[in-house]
Amino acid sequence: MAKQEFLNRELGWLEFNARVLEEARDPTVPLLERLRFLAIFSSNLDEFFMVRVAGLWRLVDAGIEEGGADGRAPARVLAGISRRAHQLVAEQHRVLLDELLPALAHEGVFLRRPGDWSAQQTAFLRDWFRTRALPVITPIAIDPHHPFPHIANRALCLVLELEPHEEDDELAAPEVCIVHIPAAVLPRFLRLPAPEGEVHVALLEDAIRLNVGVFFPRAAVKAAGAIRVTRDAELDYEEDRADDLLRSIQTAVRNRRLGAAVRLQHEGTVSASELDRLARELELDPADFYVAEGFTAFADLFQLYALIDRPDLKFRPWTPQRVSRLRRPGDVFAALDRGDVLVHHPYQTFDHVVEFLESAAHDPDVLAIKITLYRMTKESRIASALVTAAQNGKSVVALVELRARFNEESNIAWARRLDDAGAHVVYGVPELKTHAKAALVVRRHREGVRRYVHLATGNYNEANGALYTDFSLFTARESFGEDVTWLFNLLTGYARPPAFGVLLVAPMHLRQELAGRIQREVEHARAGRPAGIVLKLNSLVDPELIRELYAASKAGVRVELIIRGVCCLRAGVRGLSENIRAIRIVDRFLEHTRLFRFVNGGEPEHWLSSADWMPRNLGGRIEVAFPVLDKQLRRELDAFLDVQLADNVKASLIGADGANTRVEPGEDRVRSQEVLMRRYRRRV
Repeated sequence: MAKQEFLNRELGWLEFNARVLEEARDPTVPLLERLRFLAIFSSNLDEFFMVRVAGLWRLVDAGIEEGGADGRAPARVLAGISRRAHQLVAEQHRVLLDELLPALAHEGVFLRRPGDWSAQQTAFLRDWFRTRALPVITPIAIDPHHPFPHIANRALCLVLELEPHEEDDELAAPEVCIVHIPAAVLPRFLRLPAPEGEVHVALLEDAIRLNVGVFFPRAAVKAAGAIRVTRDAELDYEEDRADDLLRSIQTAVRNRRLGAAVRLQHEGTVSASELDRLARELELDPADFYVAEGFTAFADLFQLYALIDRPDLKFRPWTPQRVSRLRRPGDVFAALDRGDVLVHHPYQTFDHVVEFLESAAHDPDVLAIKITLYRMTKESRIASALVTAAQNGKSVVALVELRARFNEESNIAWARRLDDAGAHVVYGVPELKTHAKAALVVRRHREGVRRYVHLATGNYNEANGALYTDFSLFTARESFGEDVTWLFNLLTGYARPPAFGVLLVAPMHLRQELAGRIQREVEHARAGRPAGIVLKLNSLVDPELIRELYAASKAGVRVELIIRGVCCLRAGVRGLSENIRAIRIVDRFLEHTRLFRFVNGGEPEHWLSSADWMPRNLGGRIEVAFPVLDKQLRRELDAFLDVQLADNVKASLIGADGANTRVEPGEDRVRSQEVLMRRYRRRV
């Protein structure tokens, strides 16, 4: 297949983030939510540089010129990333400076910069610096006697360029100094005294700039510009025994901040000579420099969003609804004895997942709990329930994935606590991340022993459960209990099951089974039977499955794609994919569900999964796809897909070039997340 028939993964991801930036521009979005989308855009971009851009640089440094499925060599991809990222960052600054800050000022919320402060505010900042900031700030000189200091990943710093008054003084001020801004221990935004009814804030770096003369009373400050370095955040570790893996991950997390630099953000006040020095010391090219116009580190806007108590400028609060079958937490096992339960987060509460495990921890009839843990919060109720269960004498097996990127420290801490409580803590199959979301509760029952299963498209993470759209399936079906039992046997003892009855498991056979189902739709179409495919995914990258979708399109199978993030398939290309339509939905909740519907000749199948269609998920991770068998629950999934496909407010078409084109609203405006909130509220 011609390489031009695949879109580049990294450039495709940037188009997804461009769609996030559109929400910050959208005047129909509440003002502070627009600010939050600007922070999301920046946080996304940080991770993109730390992981994807850093990975491409590793390939370039290794001399690898071979391209991916799209045929672009790594160096060419990096050049394309630089062009597009600079465009997006320029737009990011324009939106903040020209749109959001003036609109906030109209609402009585002011970001005050030097020159805007009143005498009272200036005095406040001087006193605040003396009592709060001075004890934790350390200026570091740059001169022939001091090596260039290490600048930590994503740390905000001031570059001070000084002119000493006394040249002959042995302790004269240096010509250049780096001041690390302790944003991890001090607030980035400082609330200033202000007239009643108004909110005035100042930036932490401006407060430090105001007071740097304290450090250098015998020098003039010629320039003081903020910089921020982004570094390679990939972990390098040796994987052997479990104890070695735990120690290796801990060491790698500590060393992550030392990774190679991949980007420098800087204010325009940093001189050309100092930028040259930074380029040499950080081994960066000018293309890796991003000028910050008036503000650096946009991800910190999350703090400003939280600081401003203006409900009228935010989304109306949403209270996740309870599922009627699970209205009383103590009856969860009795409810599952009566049939399967599907929970749609965050429209319906994630508390149902927590209560399932808390009930198991305290229920005297529960014998064992087994669970996979990929991303945990520091104050996880789920992990606490597992600790309680172990202390109550139940057999608890927790597979803790130590390699969940940027959650390693929290996962390590919980692994130790669970181990101390007497749980059996394992770290999974060597060289394969465990990304499946599964829990098994074994309980005494009047018929002997019954197994209760929870499977999900998202993590066992309460914070994500309030923000990410995901499905949870609870079932006491014996076929599910048997398969999930074998799944844990595979994960803990590498025991190979004779066969899975209902689950599709990667890397064993998930890709092959998905390909087979696409091919089956082709056979149905050719035989004149009903055929069609709807896929809701975060990312569609896998070349083999994309080829199968192209073949289905050519055979006349209608394919509908709802892809939030990367889509390497080129939709709507004549002779290749004219029967494929791809949309992207970005709204207040992060679309995270993986759902596959195959029409199957009129006998439709519905599958939920932990896996996106990416080579790493299908070939390098333990993933699970599971069917929804209850007819009423399948109708609920159909209704969900129908409203998403009809979205004409927050949906964008993903073009054959990967770019976003907003769907034209019709007479009836359909905003799928709002429709779903109304539906679930009416149920209650």
